[in-house]
Amino acid sequence: MRLAFMGTPEFAVPALDALVDAGHEVAAVYTQPPRPGNRGRLTASPVQQRAEALGLPVRSPERLRGPDEAAAFAALEADAAVVAAYGLILPPSILEAPRRGCFNIHASLLPRWRGAAPIQRAILAGDSETGVTIMRMEPGLDTGPMLLKAATPIARKTAGMLTAELAATGARLMVDALACLDRLVPEAQDEALATYAAKIDKAEARIDWTSTACDIERLVRAMPPAPGAWFMAGGQRVKLIAADVADTETAGQPGRLGKAGVVACGSGALRLVTVQPAGRPTMAAEAWQRGARLGPDALLG
Repeated sequence: MRLAFMGTPEFAVPALDALVDAGHEVAAVYTQPPRPGNRGRLTASPVQQRAEALGLPVRSPERLRGPDEAAAFAALEADAAVVAAYGLILPPSILEAPRRGCFNIHASLLPRWRGAAPIQRAILAGDSETGVTIMRMEPGLDTGPMLLKAATPIARKTAGMLTAELAATGARLMVDALACLDRLVPEAQDEALATYAAKIDKAEARIDWTSTACDIERLVRAMPPAPGAWFMAGGQRVKLIAADVADTETAGQPGRLGKAGVVACGSGALRLVTVQPAGRPTMAAEAWQRGARLGPDALLG
């Protein structure tokens, strides 16, 4: 097929590679414009970097609404558009332009977790599984009919692990969907089962020690690679990279740091495994606790 590809983060790169490897003609790659990165320098998106390496034409409009963008997109004469975490809402003029439609790789088992942060919300909610859905797009937010699905257990995976896994799965599923598009039977989503995955707010990443140990452990897995769960200790900000729910309780108010990195929570206790103090590399939590000279009565904030 002749395709338009629309994506921005690393999650979308495997899909672009898979479509090219499958022999599809990518007429243009749409991605978010370069944004300030390290030290304020403008940095092209991972999709733009990969598209340029493949020699594909790249377009990065700030918005898609307006007659000029609609005309430019229609002029591609694409059979279909493939969308993966693009970051812009597609107006009707864009959705209606490709001959076969626009198809989205969404990182959840729709209709559960429509929206911007499906992987993180699935972890935070304690879901046992998540997955990928290939969906034909329509004007609503992730409301279109479903074509293919693949599930995977969440277990103890972090958001970063799941993102990489689902990116690879989504790439494979999209290639399969395009190969048998005429034979797939679209399935309408059950609106009664729909949930919304709101964008992660940075304020959510600060650990609230009055929460349950289970909830905090999920938070730790849901926040990487960014923004990362964190707490305050001795006036210093510390990222919590890895943690386990402790087998034993720690007495005292929530946030009290006991022996071997075990912290009292609102319910249960959490064992700190790996931390990263501000401006320093990651390290074992027990080594950090000794080096920071935090006694058994220290209170984490």
